[in-house]
Amino acid sequence: AAGRGDRGGGKGVVLNLLLRTVEETASTNEDMLADAHAGASEGSWLRAVTQTAGRGRMGRAWESPPGNLFASTLVRLQPHDPSPATLTLVAVVALHEVASTYASGVRFTIKWPNDLMASGAKLAGILLEREGNAIVVGIGVNLAHHPKGLDRPVASLAALIGHAPDAEAFCHDLAAGFARWLGRWRNEGLASVARAWEAAAH
Repeated sequence: AAGRGDRGGGKGVVLNLLLRTVEETASTNEDMLADAHAGASEGSWLRAVTQTAGRGRMGRAWESPPGNLFASTLVRLQPHDPSPATLTLVAVVALHEVASTYASGVRFTIKWPNDLMASGAKLAGILLEREGNAIVVGIGVNLAHHPKGLDRPVASLAALIGHAPDAEAFCHDLAAGFARWLGRWRNEGLASVARAWEAAAH
């Protein structure tokens, strides 16, 4: 386990991020839902090197080979927060921002509501689930590998830029970016996040 901090989100704001890595688990979302039930704090992140039962939206299986990113975090809802469902926009805008820094020559777009596309192929997906007043945000990114033989185009960063980013470093950058955008969602309202989403929309 490792905890790392970063500075961002606005003047005088310090982001205290707790990132925990496990070699293998069934599903980081399932683990984080259990952690949320047990009282885990907002800002907690769990990354798995591999998952044995990863899943996407509508129960679809999510292939989880080592080298890709499989991570979940949680948000504790506050009384005046925007709609919890719009946290998917927070996550995908942060993901778009981070992926762009790793592959500056690639055109990334967002496909409604929460798929990150690279040159028209799916690179990443997001799954939101709820436990009480907590929303668990699961994020899967094809860093090193992407599935073959699907009925839709898919991609990995390795295939696009010739090498796979380090999953732990990518996760840390994503956690910092997510925290900044979460702060804007919470303090400025949904409009600022929606503008960023629309600017990157597929």
